[in-house]
Amino acid sequence: MSFFCHPNALCESTTIGEGTRIWAFAHVLPGASIGENCNICDGVFIENDVSVGDNVTVKCGVQLWDGITLQDGVFVGPNATFTNDIRPRSKAYPDSFLRTTVEEGASIGANATILPGIRIGRNAMVGAGSVVTRSVPPNAIVVGNPAKIIGYSGANTVLSDSDEILQNPSQGVRSTSVNGVQVHTFNSIADMRGSLTVGEFEREIPFIPKRYFLVYDVPTAETRGEHAHLKCHQFLIAVKGRVHVVADDGKHREQFVLDCSNKGLYLPPMTWGIQYKYSEDAALLVFASDYYDPEDYIREYDTFIKAALNKGSSDRCE
Repeated sequence: MSFFCHPNALCESTTIGEGTRIWAFAHVLPGASIGENCNICDGVFIENDVSVGDNVTVKCGVQLWDGITLQDGVFVGPNATFTNDIRPRSKAYPDSFLRTTVEEGASIGANATILPGIRIGRNAMVGAGSVVTRSVPPNAIVVGNPAKIIGYSGANTVLSDSDEILQNPSQGVRSTSVNGVQVHTFNSIADMRGSLTVGEFEREIPFIPKRYFLVYDVPTAETRGEHAHLKCHQFLIAVKGRVHVVADDGKHREQFVLDCSNKGLYLPPMTWGIQYKYSEDAALLVFASDYYDPEDYIREYDTFIKAALNKGSSDRCE
């Protein structure tokens, strides 16, 4: 036998990967599939229609019911609770159970509750005790009941714009760790009549726009963006209030706080962008280099990662 099964565990499945360890009082039903190098801890129950990838850790007291998939590298904390029927009744079974997927590298904290039929995105983190009622985007950090996004893993927050201006009031362009993404500070003129800030296209903003849109009245708990563009360039300015923006090139990720009207963020093509933590009065102005084209959008993070890797490979070959 290429995997370890504790004498006090019951493993009825024959689809168990090499190097996996199943500890005392765990019970794995015949139809379950478990990958390589997994750690199934004491008191775990795994039903038939369950798929567990490689290098997965499932801590004590967890039950994985029919319809649940844990992809490679997932961590499930002690006593986390999964569900697969949104309206359960005793002795009444649905035609099919809702499917829940925890994507590669995601972590679920102790005592969290995951409602059925949702996806926990790649590398997302669910805080201990959280109640997850809807799908979680890739890399998001969620906490609370109901769980809400409070940040993004691996995204270092750039200094708040208003604080940065006080320290360095001169206008200019600052590069970031995210490929091609730039923070622009424009000239700001204030007197007793009010304030004015100005930027010139192609000189300071690196393209001529064909379209603009204004995002406002966004509930503070909501997240916008969550996509990349193949060809379109974008330039973001919070003309009022405060907005947090995450930019991701597939390798590097940073978070920016737009909270003053003479600060702009340039997002080139092939940048995964997310906007969240809108203040109640926030208004986000976005200039775009092209007309709206649904074919220009990449809306799945896994697809974006693959495209970004392919682009990096082709750039190195040129």
